[in-house]
Amino acid sequence: MPKFCPDNEATKRKYVFFLQAAEGKQTPTIDSALRAIERFEESTGRKPFRKFHIEQARAFRTLLASQTGPDGKVLSAATITTTLKRLRHFFGWLSMEPGYRSRIKPSDAVYFTPSEQDRRIASARRSGYVPTLDEIECVLAAMPTDTLGEKRNRALIAFTILTGARDGAVASFRLKHVNLDARSLLHDGREVKSKGRKTFTSYFFPVGDTPLEIVTDYLSVLRASGFGPNDPLFPATKIGLGPDRAFAAHGLTRRHWTSASPIRLVFRTAFETVGLPYAQPHSFRKTLARLGERVCRTPEAWKSWSQNFGHESEMTTFVGYGQVPEQRQAVILRDLGSKSGHSAESLDIEALEAFLASARVASMR
Repeated sequence: MPKFCPDNEATKRKYVFFLQAAEGKQTPTIDSALRAIERFEESTGRKPFRKFHIEQARAFRTLLASQTGPDGKVLSAATITTTLKRLRHFFGWLSMEPGYRSRIKPSDAVYFTPSEQDRRIASARRSGYVPTLDEIECVLAAMPTDTLGEKRNRALIAFTILTGARDGAVASFRLKHVNLDARSLLHDGREVKSKGRKTFTSYFFPVGDTPLEIVTDYLSVLRASGFGPNDPLFPATKIGLGPDRAFAAHGLTRRHWTSASPIRLVFRTAFETVGLPYAQPHSFRKTLARLGERVCRTPEAWKSWSQNFGHESEMTTFVGYGQVPEQRQAVILRDLGSKSGHSAESLDIEALEAFLASARVASMR
């Protein structure tokens, strides 16, 4: 089998340019599309896209169901669904390109539609580990603080529960984005890798004094070490040779982390050290959403809580992060069954009407 098809490579370059310039897609999405196209090319022996036939799509779907990933396991429904969706988009675009219009019809791309079963499995919500505030306090109390790097790691976890910021954004914040006096955080889309490069100001969540004290102390030490407003809030580790000629940490650089991977490693190490399951940085947003469900008593309070996540609709927070843990769900239902005298008069009608109005708006988007 040839290693590549020159005609296909030229077409893929045009498609990448289309995704970047016309649709504004980011690198992860483009890489995902190219991986899907590569899988398809391998299945056809790298035949030119000009020779596409719907039987190739049918054969590819059958092959995809039996393929294995790097771990040796059969591809998940999520991987299959994503791969087929990327190919459907690619062949839909290809059918409109000069030189392909007479060979590929827009309806041909439909043969890459994922099955309903795979789509349901791929989109199913599964409950993962979400730490409680007490568990996070336990983790913070156990983390060492002897070096500036260790203070940074501890402050990293405290900052995430204090602000609910995404790990990609956390890796790109600068000192100037934090205002301790106002207890606020500026997500400046020009500099911060917030989702969709959205610009907004959030305020520290009411999660107790400990996280705020840790972050305040860390910022004080960082500034005393010569870091200025435009320096990274969480600088990358400086690596050098140790006494044994092995690589070791030598303080902090003045560079940002290039990805969120080091942040996830800090979280994994901190939680596993105290015997807790690994809590992903994103799980802290669920911790905060569950806290909000307990402390917010009015529609205005819940709206403010939702805006603090950077969400335009409070339904995004409610649906995306507000899932009730199964154990808590069981307790609530048992309590409801044991109580009597429930009536419409006991409901907060104003809150219910505001919630339903928000749901209607969200469903129309």
